[in-house]
Amino acid sequence: MPPIPPLFTLPISPKGTITCTQPSARIYLLTFDSPPDNRLTPSFCAAFLLALDLIDRRYEKGVVITTSAISKFYSNGLDYESAIKTTGFFDESLYPLWRRLITYPMPTLALLPGHAFAAGLMTAMMHDYRFQNPHRGFLCLNELDFGAPLKAPMSSIFRQKLPSPQTYRTLVLEAKRFNALAALEGGLVDGLGGMDEVLKFVHELGLVDKAKSGVYGRLKREMYRETVGYLDDFGRSERRVEREMEEQRKREEGAERRIVEWEKSRL
Repeated sequence: MPPIPPLFTLPISPKGTITCTQPSARIYLLTFDSPPDNRLTPSFCAAFLLALDLIDRRYEKGVVITTSAISKFYSNGLDYESAIKTTGFFDESLYPLWRRLITYPMPTLALLPGHAFAAGLMTAMMHDYRFQNPHRGFLCLNELDFGAPLKAPMSSIFRQKLPSPQTYRTLVLEAKRFNALAALEGGLVDGLGGMDEVLKFVHELGLVDKAKSGVYGRLKREMYRETVGYLDDFGRSERRVEREMEEQRKREEGAERRIVEWEKSRL
C-alpha cells in the first residue's frame, strides 16, 4: 500500500516545515521539522498557528498531537537575542500561538522525542497533555543560566499546571534538567513512550470525542484564566514589570544608603 499523503504541509522560513498527517481517525499529528532545533521564530509561530487554524476550521473535531521530526529536540525555545530585539515578537507572534494552544477547542498533546528547553517547554505546557521519550531528552527552564527573567505567562502556566510548588521551584530557581522519570514524578508529563503509547492513551481516555459538545475551549479558558489574561494583556504585564524594576531600583538605592550610613557610624 502506498503511503498516505499528508493532509497539508506548511513552510517555515528559511528551510523548515510543519506537516499534518492523520495516524488514526480524527487524530491529527503536526510534525515540526525546522533545523537545527525547532526554534520558536516568527515564521515557526505563524506556521504553527496556521496549522492549528486549518485543523479547527477545515477538519472534523478530534485530537491534535504535536511532535518533532528532529529526534534530539522537541524545541530548544526562542532565539532569545533575536526575540528581544524584534518589535512585536511576543505580542504578535509567540503569545497568539500560546493563547491558541491553551484555549484550543479540542484536546492537544505534545509528544516530546527529545529536549524541550525554556520556551520549548512552555509551548509543551500550553498543551493539555504531554508524553516524553523515556530514553532521550531533558525538560528544563534554563533562563536562570542565561540571565533571562520569566515574563508573566511564562511563569503562570507552570503555577497553574504543576501539581507541586516544589517542582515549580526546582524548575525555575535551580534550572534542573528533568529526565523522563523525574518529569513524570514531578507532573511535567502525563506519560512516557512514543506514538504507540500516545495513541493508546488517547483512545483509553476517549479524547477524540471530547470536543463534540463545543465547550472544550471555553472550559480551558476558565481553567487557565490567569495565563490567558497575561497573554491577552501584554501591555499591562510589561508596564507592571517596568514599575517593579523602578521600585527595585529605589529599594536598592535605599539599601545602599542605609549601608553607607551604617559604615560611617562605625568610623
